[in-house]
Amino acid sequence: MNPTAELLAPEIEELIRAGNYADLRASLHHVHPADVAEILGSLEQKDACLGFRFLQRDDAAAAFSYIPPDRQQDIITGLGEEAAAGVIERMSPDDRAHLVDELPEEVAQRIVASLSPQTRKVTQAILGYPSESVGRLMTPDYVTIKPAWTCAAAIDHIRAKGRDAETINVVYVVDDAGKLIDDIRLRQLLLAPPEALVETVMNRNFVTLRADQDREEAVSAMLRYDRTALPVVDSRGVLIGIVTSDDVADVAQAEVTEDMQKMGGSEALEEPYMATPLLELVRKRITWLAALFIGEMGTASALGFFEHQLERSVILSLFIPLIVSSGGNSGSQASSLIIRAMALREISLRDWWRVFRRELACGSLLGLGLGMLGLIRIHVWQWTGIGHYSEHYHLVGFTILTAVFGIVLWGCIVGAMLPFVLKRIKLDPATSSAPFVATLVDVTGIVIYLGAATLILRTTLLRPELHNDTPLTGSTEVYVVSATPDPDDKTEYELIVQTADQHEKGGTSRVRVPLKGLPGQAVPKPGDHVRILYDVSSVREVESTSAN
Repeated sequence: MNPTAELLAPEIEELIRAGNYADLRASLHHVHPADVAEILGSLEQKDACLGFRFLQRDDAAAAFSYIPPDRQQDIITGLGEEAAAGVIERMSPDDRAHLVDELPEEVAQRIVASLSPQTRKVTQAILGYPSESVGRLMTPDYVTIKPAWTCAAAIDHIRAKGRDAETINVVYVVDDAGKLIDDIRLRQLLLAPPEALVETVMNRNFVTLRADQDREEAVSAMLRYDRTALPVVDSRGVLIGIVTSDDVADVAQAEVTEDMQKMGGSEALEEPYMATPLLELVRKRITWLAALFIGEMGTASALGFFEHQLERSVILSLFIPLIVSSGGNSGSQASSLIIRAMALREISLRDWWRVFRRELACGSLLGLGLGMLGLIRIHVWQWTGIGHYSEHYHLVGFTILTAVFGIVLWGCIVGAMLPFVLKRIKLDPATSSAPFVATLVDVTGIVIYLGAATLILRTTLLRPELHNDTPLTGSTEVYVVSATPDPDDKTEYELIVQTADQHEKGGTSRVRVPLKGLPGQAVPKPGDHVRILYDVSSVREVESTSAN
């Protein structure tokens, strides 16, 4: 709630409950309709209905158009159809049509039937256009003038007819058949000599919309030509209405909201979030979540394909989340940028090659930068003793650099090109949501990362003969590579360890340790040095020695 509404709300609620309706009407008469709507909309239904009932009729109609659709229905029910029809009668035609369209069919029919014949005719005409068309946004309340009039006569006409117009910032010049000839700003008439004819200030340079055009085109035209209102004509060029900036702003907000919901991996909601029924909310979200879940199964399949490589070098598994998320993040970034650029018409389908080359260069630089961070991290951790990545740590670092470079580059290209593909097949590019791109890059990222590791480390950490689980006997001091609980016996842990000789030449051993044999039953961490004491057939005890 904005400061004005927040300041007035307690006073208005008190006036309503005290039955002091004269002061209520006076208090809200000079308050902006949007603030009146916010104040009354925050009250309980009974109090809100009383507030609307005792407002001045024009004030009530102006404020009612700012009330959310779900609250409008509640207030109409509370007011009763006769009182509600009186409020709706005085609303602007486009707002009135929008409200009637949102009401349940039976209620809408009764409300329309109770309107005056002229108001009913206008409302039904607007409702006759498709729901997403410019016709649903237009209003017939505008001022027209004739080219043969003098500017003084035109101004007198505006003064007489402008009170009921949606806007008088722009007036429209029409011929005797009603065809639009030009639109003129009011300041042009005011600054022209009074005796000058209207046609002398005309330049016949105007922009029009058709009633059957998509409403998104009205948003684009309003932004492109910097107009506060645009005329709407039929197929013969006859002026039938105007679209104003406030209606276009509502459309722009609705379109952005829809795109954001789709980019978040959900179907667009038809109602506000809090007004959407729970099952409808689940239905809107489950489709994409199920599709993404099935898609992520490919990650498990890719990991299974490289199972032996991961068994030979547990170190590789430590970097999977880091590397894969880099690709998903870069793909989501690229996708969001391209979708928004398409929405603003900064790029079109024919620009795909330029975008591809741009993302190729951008992805290469981003991948190189992030890969270098990974390389530096591995070397710093190795040199300072925070982590141990074997004596081949420089190759591990180069593997991370190569994988991050490839995955980030791939993510940028996929994220940028997918919106073009969807637009080409007549689908909404916003459906190439960030989660969808991230899932796609996750699966391919695993293949890129472990494929690069297989090529680079095949003669060192991933050499098969180094991983033969060399048997250990007696009392042996080892370095812990990893420690994981036995899935079948929670009282034992499986350790992957290296002796000093294995540490120099490569190789690991696998031992099973009873939990009670661990010092203080504390599980050793990767990087710890411990002494393993054996009895005849198994590990008896583990002693801590030192830790890096």
